[in-house]
Amino acid sequence: MTDFDPFADLSDDELDAMLEEGSLAEDAGLPAMPCGTDVPEVFRSGFVALVGRPNAGKSTLLNACYGEKVAITSPVAQTTRRRLRAVVNREDCQLVIVDTPGIHKPKDGLGSELNKSALGELADVDVIAFVIDASAPIGRGDAWVAERVAAAKAPKVLVLTKADLAGPEQMLKQLEAARALVDFDDEIVVSSTEGFNVEAFVDVVAGFLPEGPRWFPEGMGTDEADEVMVAEFVREKVLLRTREEIPHAVGVICDEFERPKRDLLRLHATVYVEREGQKGILVGKGGEMIKRIGIEARRDLEHMFGCRVFLGLDVKVKPHWREDAREIRRFGYAADDE
Repeated sequence: MTDFDPFADLSDDELDAMLEEGSLAEDAGLPAMPCGTDVPEVFRSGFVALVGRPNAGKSTLLNACYGEKVAITSPVAQTTRRRLRAVVNREDCQLVIVDTPGIHKPKDGLGSELNKSALGELADVDVIAFVIDASAPIGRGDAWVAERVAAAKAPKVLVLTKADLAGPEQMLKQLEAARALVDFDDEIVVSSTEGFNVEAFVDVVAGFLPEGPRWFPEGMGTDEADEVMVAEFVREKVLLRTREEIPHAVGVICDEFERPKRDLLRLHATVYVEREGQKGILVGKGGEMIKRIGIEARRDLEHMFGCRVFLGLDVKVKPHWREDAREIRRFGYAADDE
């Protein structure tokens, strides 16, 4: 992993000014509460929600904190459709990090359910991490999310992500704009892809958690069923391979999950789209596109499950499923099913 410091080009006076304006000691890589090797006198545990606009970097941050990929990522908006919880264990704390769908102006029934799912977490967690992309200007969408975050009772931490894509001047502007939206209890700048301040982020949010026991066993990773993870990894490859309207029209269900041998999984998933033309693109000439999607998904699934995987895929048409509450629930995207 390469060394990365987004503040390398700042003068001492500029750094002093930043520290005076907000609590940015953590941003310089200084942990808020060091995790020593001795048994801690105080153990903290609780839930931390990552909320923000689509593509702010929430899922990438969760993966970085967890230490391996459990949440799918792509450049496509609304990649995250389900709340995903990952358990992060440290000697003095246990965080359950909740990745939520990006909050946006909904265009269909599915979008409304995703918003309900994300906003519903604001009332049920111990800490809210408001994730803002350092490389994209703060706009009306961020302001709309900020109003909901500001009204929540939990402590609020500003997380400025993608610091590797923004210069120091741009980050200063982002920090100033974000501070005008919400009265944050703390703030931190991170680069999940570069590993910058990921551990410091865990320390910062852990400092706001209540004292409590280790609620989940250390071997527990996420609360998602295996079948859901299969469907999500297949959908991720569809998102990465297709363009325009196809990614948003895709839903995936894992309809076969068998382990005939200890070192073998036999899986099947059905990919649904809304129109025949979308199906044709997704299948590809001679089935080449869906074959490529299957190969890429299988590689990730073999890494996840630690065994050989046979993965079969079919593509079917389900017209207007994003407006059908029953179909949204069948895919597992309904907010009240979580």
